[in-house]
Amino acid sequence: MDLGLSEKVCVVTGSTGGIGLETARQLREEGATIVTAGRSEAGIGDLHVAADLTTPDEPQRVISATIERFGRIDCLVNNVGWAEIHRFDELDDDVWERSWQINVMSAVRALRAALPAMQQAGRGVIVNVASTAGKRPTQTMPEYSVTKAAMLSLSRLVADVYAKDGIRCNAVTPGPTATEAWLGEGGLAEQQGSREEVLAKVGSSRPLGRLAEPHEIAAAIVFLCSERASYVTGAAWSVDGGTVAIII
Repeated sequence: MDLGLSEKVCVVTGSTGGIGLETARQLREEGATIVTAGRSEAGIGDLHVAADLTTPDEPQRVISATIERFGRIDCLVNNVGWAEIHRFDELDDDVWERSWQINVMSAVRALRAALPAMQQAGRGVIVNVASTAGKRPTQTMPEYSVTKAAMLSLSRLVADVYAKDGIRCNAVTPGPTATEAWLGEGGLAEQQGSREEVLAKVGSSRPLGRLAEPHEIAAAIVFLCSERASYVTGAAWSVDGGTVAIII
Protein backbone atom coordinates (compact mmCIF):
# COMPACT_ATOMS: atom_id res chain seq x y z
CA MET A 1 0.00 0.00 0.00
CA ASP A 2 1.40 3.37 -1.04
CA LEU A 3 0.90 5.79 1.85
CA GLY A 4 1.69 8.84 -0.26
CA LEU A 5 4.58 9.93 1.96
CA SER A 6 7.33 9.87 -0.64
CA GLU A 7 9.43 13.04 -0.40
CA LYS A 8 7.23 14.54 2.31
CA VAL A 9 9.26 16.53 4.82
CA CYS A 10 8.49 15.17 8.27
CA VAL A 11 9.75 16.48 11.60
CA VAL A 12 9.67 14.06 14.53
CA THR A 13 10.55 15.49 17.93
CA GLY A 14 11.93 13.28 20.67
CA SER A 15 13.16 10.95 17.95
CA THR A 16 16.49 9.61 19.18
CA GLY A 17 14.87 6.66 20.97
CA GLY A 18 11.68 4.73 21.60
CA ILE A 19 8.48 5.57 19.73
CA GLY A 20 9.96 8.66 18.08
CA LEU A 21 12.94 6.80 16.65
CA GLU A 22 10.75 4.01 15.30
CA THR A 23 8.39 6.59 13.78
CA ALA A 24 11.30 8.26 12.01
CA ARG A 25 12.47 4.88 10.69
CA GLN A 26 9.05 3.95 9.35
CA LEU A 27 8.53 7.34 7.72
CA ARG A 28 11.90 6.95 6.02
CA GLU A 29 10.86 3.49 4.76
CA GLU A 30 7.88 5.20 3.12
CA GLY A 31 10.22 7.56 1.27
CA ALA A 32 9.78 10.63 3.45
CA THR A 33 12.52 13.13 4.17
CA ILE A 34 13.12 13.01 7.92
CA VAL A 35 14.14 15.66 10.42
CA THR A 36 14.96 14.23 13.84
CA ALA A 37 15.29 16.32 16.98
CA GLY A 38 16.26 15.58 20.56
CA ARG A 39 18.93 16.10 23.17
CA SER A 40 21.29 13.56 21.62
CA GLU A 41 23.95 14.93 19.29
CA ALA A 42 23.25 12.17 16.78
CA GLY A 43 20.08 11.13 14.96
CA ILE A 44 18.97 9.16 11.91
CA GLY A 45 17.33 12.08 10.12
CA ASP A 46 18.32 13.53 6.76
CA LEU A 47 18.71 16.50 9.07
CA HIS A 48 19.21 16.09 12.81
CA VAL A 49 18.90 19.04 15.17
CA ALA A 50 20.27 18.52 18.66
CA ALA A 51 17.87 20.48 20.84
CA ASP A 52 16.25 20.58 24.26
CA LEU A 53 12.64 21.01 23.19
CA THR A 54 11.63 22.17 26.68
CA THR A 55 13.64 25.36 26.18
CA PRO A 56 11.39 28.12 24.77
CA ASP A 57 13.41 28.98 21.64
CA GLU A 58 14.43 25.45 20.64
CA PRO A 59 11.25 24.25 18.86
CA GLN A 60 11.40 27.34 16.63
CA ARG A 61 15.05 26.56 15.87
CA VAL A 62 14.17 23.02 14.80
CA ILE A 63 11.38 24.17 12.50
CA SER A 64 13.45 27.05 11.09
CA ALA A 65 16.32 24.67 10.32
CA THR A 66 13.87 22.36 8.54
CA ILE A 67 12.42 25.10 6.35
CA GLU A 68 15.86 26.56 5.61
CA ARG A 69 17.14 23.13 4.49
CA PHE A 70 14.11 21.72 2.68
CA GLY A 71 11.89 24.71 1.97
CA ARG A 72 8.80 23.38 3.69
CA ILE A 73 7.35 21.16 6.41
CA ASP A 74 4.64 18.67 5.53
CA CYS A 75 4.30 16.64 8.74
CA LEU A 76 5.02 17.36 12.40
CA VAL A 77 5.03 14.60 15.00
CA ASN A 78 5.17 15.94 18.55
CA ASN A 79 6.63 13.06 20.54
CA VAL A 80 8.54 14.71 23.40
CA GLY A 81 7.35 13.34 26.74
CA TRP A 82 8.35 12.57 30.33
CA ALA A 83 6.81 10.61 33.19
CA GLU A 84 7.71 9.51 36.71
CA ILE A 85 5.85 7.62 39.39
CA HIS A 86 4.34 9.92 42.03
CA ARG A 87 1.41 10.21 44.40
CA PHE A 88 -0.79 13.24 43.88
CA ASP A 89 -0.24 14.46 47.43
CA GLU A 90 3.55 14.49 47.06
CA LEU A 91 3.70 16.64 43.93
CA ASP A 92 5.08 20.15 44.31
CA ASP A 93 4.92 23.07 41.89
CA ASP A 94 8.32 22.27 40.40
CA VAL A 95 7.21 18.80 39.26
CA TRP A 96 3.97 20.15 37.83
CA GLU A 97 5.87 22.86 35.96
CA ARG A 98 8.45 20.42 34.62
CA SER A 99 5.73 18.11 33.33
CA TRP A 100 3.86 21.00 31.75
CA GLN A 101 6.95 22.30 29.95
CA ILE A 102 8.00 18.89 28.64
CA ASN A 103 4.65 17.32 27.80
CA VAL A 104 2.66 20.33 26.63
CA MET A 105 4.70 23.46 25.92
CA SER A 106 7.26 21.63 23.77
CA ALA A 107 4.38 20.77 21.44
CA VAL A 108 2.70 24.18 21.67
CA ARG A 109 5.93 25.89 20.65
CA ALA A 110 6.60 23.46 17.80
CA LEU A 111 3.07 24.00 16.54
CA ARG A 112 3.41 27.76 16.77
CA ALA A 113 6.56 27.53 14.69
CA ALA A 114 5.27 25.08 12.06
CA LEU A 115 1.70 26.21 11.44
CA PRO A 116 2.47 29.42 9.47
CA ALA A 117 4.46 27.46 6.88
CA MET A 118 1.71 24.85 6.64
CA GLN A 119 -0.91 27.59 6.23
CA GLN A 120 1.11 29.19 3.46
CA ALA A 121 1.39 25.84 1.69
CA GLY A 122 -2.32 25.11 2.16
CA ARG A 123 -1.62 21.70 3.65
CA GLY A 124 0.00 19.94 6.56
CA VAL A 125 -0.34 17.08 9.02
CA ILE A 126 0.24 17.07 12.76
CA VAL A 127 0.25 14.04 15.05
CA ASN A 128 0.56 14.59 18.79
CA VAL A 129 1.65 11.65 20.95
CA ALA A 130 -0.55 11.68 24.05
CA SER A 131 -1.36 8.66 26.24
CA THR A 132 -4.20 6.49 27.44
CA ALA A 133 -3.53 8.27 30.75
CA GLY A 134 -4.92 11.40 29.09
CA LYS A 135 -8.24 9.61 28.59
CA ARG A 136 -8.32 7.81 31.93
CA PRO A 137 -5.91 9.21 34.57
CA THR A 138 -3.56 6.83 36.26
CA GLN A 139 -3.17 7.32 40.00
CA THR A 140 0.56 6.62 39.87
CA MET A 141 1.31 9.32 37.27
CA PRO A 142 -1.04 12.20 38.10
CA GLU A 143 0.88 15.09 36.52
CA TYR A 144 1.57 13.02 33.39
CA SER A 145 -2.12 12.16 33.10
CA VAL A 146 -3.22 15.79 33.35
CA THR A 147 -0.69 17.05 30.83
CA LYS A 148 -1.51 14.30 28.36
CA ALA A 149 -5.20 15.21 28.69
CA ALA A 150 -4.15 18.74 27.77
CA MET A 151 -2.48 17.32 24.66
CA LEU A 152 -5.76 15.74 23.62
CA SER A 153 -7.54 19.06 24.00
CA LEU A 154 -4.77 20.86 22.12
CA SER A 155 -5.02 18.36 19.27
CA ARG A 156 -8.77 18.84 18.94
CA LEU A 157 -8.40 22.63 19.09
CA VAL A 158 -5.75 22.72 16.35
CA ALA A 159 -7.83 20.37 14.20
CA ASP A 160 -10.84 22.66 14.47
CA VAL A 161 -9.01 25.95 13.96
CA TYR A 162 -6.81 24.93 11.03
CA ALA A 163 -9.02 22.56 9.04
CA LYS A 164 -9.92 25.44 6.72
CA ASP A 165 -6.23 25.76 5.86
CA GLY A 166 -5.94 22.15 4.73
CA ILE A 167 -4.20 21.09 7.94
CA ARG A 168 -5.10 17.87 9.76
CA CYS A 169 -4.29 17.27 13.42
CA ASN A 170 -4.74 14.03 15.34
CA ALA A 171 -3.50 12.43 18.54
CA VAL A 172 -2.44 8.89 19.32
CA THR A 173 -2.82 7.51 22.83
CA PRO A 174 -0.38 4.66 23.48
CA GLY A 175 -0.61 2.40 26.48
CA PRO A 176 2.51 1.16 28.29
CA THR A 177 5.16 0.53 25.65
CA ALA A 178 8.39 -1.45 25.76
CA THR A 179 10.77 1.51 25.62
CA GLU A 180 13.53 2.65 27.96
CA ALA A 181 10.96 4.74 29.82
CA TRP A 182 9.49 1.48 31.17
CA LEU A 183 12.32 -1.02 30.72
CA GLY A 184 15.39 1.05 31.55
CA GLU A 185 17.34 1.27 34.78
CA GLY A 186 15.43 3.58 37.10
CA GLY A 187 12.49 3.59 34.70
CA LEU A 188 8.78 3.43 35.42
CA ALA A 189 8.88 -0.30 36.25
CA GLU A 190 11.76 -0.05 38.73
CA GLN A 191 10.16 2.99 40.36
CA GLN A 192 7.27 0.73 41.40
CA GLY A 193 9.19 -2.29 42.71
CA SER A 194 10.84 -5.32 41.16
CA ARG A 195 11.25 -4.50 37.48
CA GLU A 196 10.37 -7.97 36.21
CA GLU A 197 7.37 -8.31 38.52
CA VAL A 198 6.01 -4.89 37.63
CA LEU A 199 6.43 -5.46 33.90
CA ALA A 200 4.72 -8.84 34.17
CA LYS A 201 1.82 -7.32 36.08
CA VAL A 202 1.42 -4.36 33.74
CA GLY A 203 1.63 -6.57 30.66
CA SER A 204 -0.77 -9.23 31.92
CA SER A 205 -3.35 -6.62 32.88
CA ARG A 206 -3.69 -5.47 29.26
CA PRO A 207 -6.52 -7.20 27.38
CA LEU A 208 -3.93 -8.30 24.79
CA GLY A 209 -1.69 -9.55 27.59
CA ARG A 210 1.51 -7.56 26.96
CA LEU A 211 3.09 -4.15 26.57
CA ALA A 212 3.07 -2.50 23.17
CA GLU A 213 6.16 -2.54 20.99
CA PRO A 214 7.39 0.84 19.67
CA HIS A 215 6.84 -0.19 16.05
CA GLU A 216 3.14 -0.79 16.77
CA ILE A 217 2.65 2.77 18.00
CA ALA A 218 4.76 4.17 15.17
CA ALA A 219 2.65 2.37 12.57
CA ALA A 220 -0.45 4.28 13.70
CA ILE A 221 1.43 7.59 13.69
CA VAL A 222 2.74 6.99 10.18
CA PHE A 223 -0.71 6.10 8.92
CA LEU A 224 -2.16 9.31 10.36
CA CYS A 225 0.61 11.26 8.62
CA SER A 226 -0.25 9.62 5.31
CA GLU A 227 -2.58 10.40 2.44
CA ARG A 228 -4.52 7.26 3.37
CA ALA A 229 -5.78 9.18 6.42
CA SER A 230 -6.79 12.23 4.40
CA TYR A 231 -10.27 12.40 5.98
CA VAL A 232 -9.10 11.84 9.55
CA THR A 233 -8.74 14.90 11.77
CA GLY A 234 -9.59 15.78 15.35
CA ALA A 235 -9.29 12.13 16.38
CA ALA A 236 -7.58 10.52 19.37
CA TRP A 237 -6.56 7.03 18.33
CA SER A 238 -6.05 4.50 21.12
CA VAL A 239 -3.13 2.17 20.38
CA ASP A 240 -3.15 0.48 23.74
CA GLY A 241 -4.17 -3.17 23.49
CA GLY A 242 -7.56 -2.27 24.98
CA THR A 243 -6.21 -0.66 28.17
CA VAL A 244 -7.91 2.72 28.20
CA ALA A 245 -10.12 1.95 31.20
CA ILE A 246 -7.38 0.32 33.26
CA ILE A 247 -5.70 2.16 36.13
CA ILE A 248 -2.00 1.22 36.41
